[in-house]
Amino acid sequence: MKTVNIQAAKTHLSRLVEEVAEGEEVILAKAGKPMVRMVPYVAAPKARVSGLFAGKAWEAEDCWSANDSLLDDSVAGPLFHGAVEEPPAPAKGGTQS
Repeated sequence: MKTVNIQAAKTHLSRLVEEVAEGEEVILAKAGKPMVRMVPYVAAPKARVSGLFAGKAWEAEDCWSANDSLLDDSVAGPLFHGAVEEPPAPAKGGTQS
Protein backbone atom coordinates (compact mmCIF):
# COMPACT_ATOMS: atom_id res chain seq x y z
CA MET A 1 0.00 0.00 0.00
CA LYS A 2 1.39 3.32 -1.08
CA THR A 3 0.48 6.81 0.22
CA VAL A 4 0.64 9.72 -2.23
CA ASN A 5 -0.05 13.42 -1.68
CA ILE A 6 -3.01 14.70 -3.73
CA GLN A 7 -0.83 17.32 -5.42
CA ALA A 8 1.61 14.61 -6.59
CA ALA A 9 -1.31 12.39 -7.61
CA LYS A 10 -2.53 15.10 -9.99
CA THR A 11 0.79 15.02 -11.76
CA HIS A 12 1.15 11.22 -11.86
CA LEU A 13 -2.50 10.12 -12.10
CA SER A 14 -2.00 7.87 -15.15
CA ARG A 15 0.88 6.01 -13.50
CA LEU A 16 -1.08 5.62 -10.24
CA VAL A 17 -4.11 4.28 -12.10
CA GLU A 18 -1.90 1.69 -13.83
CA GLU A 19 -0.48 0.59 -10.46
CA VAL A 20 -3.96 0.28 -8.96
CA ALA A 21 -5.19 -1.67 -12.01
CA GLU A 22 -2.32 -4.14 -11.41
CA GLY A 23 -3.58 -4.75 -7.86
CA GLU A 24 -1.75 -2.25 -5.65
CA GLU A 25 -3.78 -0.04 -3.31
CA VAL A 26 -2.96 3.66 -3.25
CA ILE A 27 -3.94 6.08 -0.49
CA LEU A 28 -4.39 9.73 -1.45
CA ALA A 29 -3.48 12.09 1.38
CA LYS A 30 -3.82 15.81 2.00
CA ALA A 31 -1.16 17.31 4.29
CA GLY A 32 -0.21 13.78 5.35
CA LYS A 33 -3.78 12.91 6.41
CA PRO A 34 -5.27 9.93 4.47
CA MET A 35 -8.34 11.01 2.50
CA VAL A 36 -9.13 8.43 -0.20
CA ARG A 37 -8.19 4.85 -0.97
CA MET A 38 -7.86 3.80 -4.62
CA VAL A 39 -8.56 0.12 -5.28
CA PRO A 40 -8.96 -1.92 -8.49
CA TYR A 41 -12.40 -1.99 -10.06
CA VAL A 42 -14.31 -5.27 -9.77
CA ALA A 43 -17.27 -5.77 -12.11
CA ALA A 44 -20.59 -6.71 -10.53
CA PRO A 45 -21.81 -10.25 -11.21
CA LYS A 46 -24.34 -10.72 -14.00
CA ALA A 47 -27.99 -10.42 -13.06
CA ARG A 48 -29.92 -13.66 -12.69
CA VAL A 49 -32.04 -14.70 -15.64
CA SER A 50 -35.69 -15.18 -14.73
CA GLY A 51 -37.65 -18.03 -16.26
CA LEU A 52 -34.61 -20.27 -16.63
CA PHE A 53 -36.66 -23.42 -15.98
CA ALA A 54 -39.84 -22.28 -17.74
CA GLY A 55 -41.57 -25.24 -19.39
CA LYS A 56 -39.20 -27.78 -17.81
CA ALA A 57 -41.19 -28.48 -14.64
CA TRP A 58 -44.71 -29.87 -14.38
CA GLU A 59 -47.10 -30.96 -11.67
CA ALA A 60 -49.48 -33.87 -11.77
CA GLU A 61 -53.19 -33.10 -11.73
CA ASP A 62 -53.61 -34.71 -8.31
CA CYS A 63 -50.42 -33.48 -6.65
CA TRP A 64 -52.24 -31.11 -4.29
CA SER A 65 -55.21 -33.40 -3.49
CA ALA A 66 -55.16 -35.23 -0.18
CA ASN A 67 -54.77 -39.01 -0.31
CA ASP A 68 -56.69 -40.09 2.79
CA SER A 69 -55.66 -43.74 2.57
CA LEU A 70 -51.97 -42.82 2.79
CA LEU A 71 -52.66 -40.49 5.70
CA ASP A 72 -54.62 -43.19 7.56
CA ASP A 73 -51.86 -45.74 6.93
CA SER A 74 -49.20 -43.39 8.28
CA VAL A 75 -51.17 -42.70 11.48
CA ALA A 76 -52.21 -46.31 12.15
CA GLY A 77 -49.00 -47.96 10.97
CA PRO A 78 -45.62 -48.26 12.68
CA LEU A 79 -43.36 -45.26 13.04
CA PHE A 80 -40.51 -47.06 11.26
CA HIS A 81 -40.93 -49.48 8.37
CA GLY A 82 -39.00 -52.74 8.31
CA ALA A 83 -38.12 -55.28 10.95
CA VAL A 84 -38.81 -54.09 14.48
CA GLU A 85 -37.05 -55.83 17.32
CA GLU A 86 -38.60 -55.91 20.76
CA PRO A 87 -36.32 -54.77 23.61
CA PRO A 88 -35.00 -57.60 25.79
CA ALA A 89 -37.06 -58.44 28.88
CA PRO A 90 -35.42 -57.39 32.18
CA ALA A 91 -33.72 -60.18 34.12
CA LYS A 92 -35.68 -61.50 37.09
CA GLY A 93 -34.18 -61.23 40.53
CA GLY A 94 -30.97 -59.47 39.47
CA THR A 95 -29.90 -55.86 39.64
CA GLN A 96 -30.26 -53.68 36.65
CA SER A 97 -27.17 -52.09 35.21
